[in-house]
Amino acid sequence: MSIEVNNESGVAVDEAEVAALARSVLDAMRVHQQAELSIVMVDESSMEQLHIQWMDEPGPTDVLSFPMDELRPGKDDEEPEPGLLGDIVLCPEVAKQQAVKAGHSFEEELLLLTTHGILHLLGYDHAEPEEEKEMFGLQRKLLLTFLATRGKA
Repeated sequence: MSIEVNNESGVAVDEAEVAALARSVLDAMRVHQQAELSIVMVDESSMEQLHIQWMDEPGPTDVLSFPMDELRPGKDDEEPEPGLLGDIVLCPEVAKQQAVKAGHSFEEELLLLTTHGILHLLGYDHAEPEEEKEMFGLQRKLLLTFLATRGKA
């Protein structure tokens, strides 16, 4: 599995932990071992430009996902397909603000947003209440599983 993490934000981030989380989530979702994922961290100005360009919404956002080959989670009874999963763009500055409001660490917020972005790449959404319940429940389970095993490898 190829996971590339590039931090262009100017904010110190534990890139190895972000990559480890991404690998954990992709493994749990049975994504093919030859799938490729790119995670880029940008500053607020760059994120605002992307947010306007792709979502037609003002201001910076926390995470944007750009799927490539529309890969979906693998099923137990079939072999997953290889391909380009896509790109996740994170804004650590926005993540820091959200972490304070949520009452948890910046690192946990960044891991939450990474998980959220990966689920979007895999076709999950939260536009409807049923979708939100499914996606956020899965997101919570994946993140808690990673946090519980972090540092034990």
